[in-house]
Order: sequence, then C-alpha cells, then structure tokens
Amino acid sequence: MPLSKTCTEPSGLLLINKPRDFSSHDIIAIARRRLNTKKIGHSGTLDPMATGLLILLVGRDATKQQAHFLQLEKIYSATLQLGEETDSWDAQGTVLRQQAVPPLSEEQLVHATQRLSGTIRQPIPFFSAKRIQGNRMYELARKGIEMERKYNEVRVEWRQARLIGPDQITFTVRCSCGTYVRSLGYLLAEQLNTIGHLTQLTREQIGPYQVADALDGQLLKTAPEEDLFARLIHI
Repeated sequence: MPLSKTCTEPSGLLLINKPRDFSSHDIIAIARRRLNTKKIGHSGTLDPMATGLLILLVGRDATKQQAHFLQLEKIYSATLQLGEETDSWDAQGTVLRQQAVPPLSEEQLVHATQRLSGTIRQPIPFFSAKRIQGNRMYELARKGIEMERKYNEVRVEWRQARLIGPDQITFTVRCSCGTYVRSLGYLLAEQLNTIGHLTQLTREQIGPYQVADALDGQLLKTAPEEDLFARLIHI
C-alpha cells in the first residue's frame, strides 16, 4: 500500500533498480536528500559493478526491521568469463592470471552446478565489506595487506546455467543471505578445471520483492518528489 507525503516522517520500503557503477551508499545518500530523512537502511548492498534490486528501508519503523530483510533469500543472474581471474573476482578487479579453457559441454556444466548445490562452503572475496578486527576486508586488500582466507556456509539453488560460448557462462541462482555470487563464479570455474570472473551481476529478487517493480535508480535524482513518496510500500 503506497504511503502519502502527508506522513510526519516518510516510512516504508523504496524499491530501487541500482545502475552499474553506483555504490549502494550513493543511492542511499541520494534518497536521504530526496526524502529529507537520515533514517534509511537497506536489505543488503550491491557491489558497484552489480545492478538490480536494492531495497531501501525508509524511516524508523522500517529500519527496525532491517535484520528480517537482510535474512531474505535472493535471486541473482550473472555472466561468468572463463580463463581469466581478477583479484576481486569480477570485472572491476586487476587481472591476476590467465589460463586456457578446456572444451566444455552442457553436461559438464550441469554436473558442476550439482556439486555446488545445497549447503556449501564458499570463500569470502578479499575485496568484500566483511570486517576483520574492525577493518573492511576491501580496505586491507587495497593496502596490499595479506589476509587469511575466510569462509562461510550458504545455501544455493541453481535455477539455470548455460554455455553461451566456449569461455562464457550465464547462470541464475537462488541463495541465502551471505552468499557472494562472485565466489560462486570462482567455484564454478574451479569445478570446470579453469579460472574465471564475473562480468555481469544482477539481483532479480529479494524475498517476494522483484526488480521489475523497482524505480530506475537513474531517475532517483529527478523523479518528482510526490512520485517517490507514492512509491513507498507500507510494511
């Protein structure tokens, strides 16, 4: 149910389709100015390279429920480039090494995704926002500080995976909170006896909320204020 600007404080969910090369915090900063409130949280950030659904939790009532929204399962689509590994495991990183890609079949791809289904142990990218002794891992990585590889357990369901060329794969996954899709790309390449990195990543859905219903993030700065208030979804 949309909310009116007549509320004393804006409150509810604002669904944004985050553009590429915007950080999630860029979007939150713009929304704070447009909605004239500092009380805005999120249901999980997206890397600058990634696009797709970003749920902004606007107002005290919404931000109090952040823990619930962070735990919702998510659906992502991605493209994996094989034969080249970057330090961030995506296209924004520095190339570390290259490797020949063996001939692959759809059957091999299916078996690889089956081995990475269910509850799995995934490596956490060094270029991530996870904290180590109070420091973001990406901050330490940018300074060249060596870190011990960290892992976490996540649940993964592969909805679709297919070869779109001898060295490219597209895939869609449904996964639990805490999943790094860059890590899934890294692991999938490893299962196929090669290396790789993501060149495209889109968050399609968070819980019941879909990117198809979201406001184009490019319009956040220019959309009429009343339209933004009308888009707030009561929770």
